[in-house]
Amino acid sequence: MKSVLISFEGIDFCGKSVQANLLRDALEARGLPVLFLREPGGTEISEKIREVLLDTSHENMAAETELLLYSAARAQMVRECVEPHLQKGGVVICDRFYDSTTAYQGYGRQIDLDFVKKIHKFVVRDVTPNVTFLIDLDPLEALKRKQANKLEGDRLEQEDLQFHQRVREGYLRIAAEEPQRFVILPGDQAIPVIHKQVLEYVNTLLGT
Repeated sequence: MKSVLISFEGIDFCGKSVQANLLRDALEARGLPVLFLREPGGTEISEKIREVLLDTSHENMAAETELLLYSAARAQMVRECVEPHLQKGGVVICDRFYDSTTAYQGYGRQIDLDFVKKIHKFVVRDVTPNVTFLIDLDPLEALKRKQANKLEGDRLEQEDLQFHQRVREGYLRIAAEEPQRFVILPGDQAIPVIHKQVLEYVNTLLGT
């Protein structure tokens, strides 16, 4: 079996983590060599960076600092986990990857997109997802989910509605630029419906 890198993207509370975990469980049940990673995280160093990034007490963090910390966590994850697993012919599932940084720091924080893309090139080199599932959801609906579950959210999740609207718009623009890689799935569908769509696409990708 060929190595495959699958990423899940979307605004906070869109349901991407649920779908990423469901896919992992489905593939592991077949005995496939699956490595599941979340961003930021996946390694001891990256998890420590995650704590700093998402801590709500760090409200004064500069946008540039945020960009570089996310990229640093990703670099460690790619070198330590992603590349070795792919080289062994495994399946890697990422709950967020570099598209998150383009959407959140590029479009959300409005950092120069060309600079953001240069950072990506330095960090991931030629490691690109074979498919990226974008779980698209209106930020207002995401806010309702957050409130319904009485969640305070981390530092990024607590950003205002305008920020998340920019992020969503950013995701849609990124997907439009790379239609061959992105699969956009409406996030307001039932969880089993989205999972079925994801699984059908991945089965085709894996040739199973």
